[in-house]
Amino acid sequence: MKNNMKDDSGDVPGWVLITLMTAGLVVLMWSVAGPALKGVFEQALSKVAAF
Repeated sequence: MKNNMKDDSGDVPGWVLITLMTAGLVVLMWSVAGPALKGVFEQALSKVAAF
């Protein structure tokens, strides 16, 4: 039987890249959707306050 511990260490840069790309996508989507969500939230609060 062969010990595969050293072979698994090559996957670390791939996981780091996937994590960074996911974080980048979240930041990009938040920057696009943030103002729209803020507007929807403020509109909902004003309707509740007027009620």
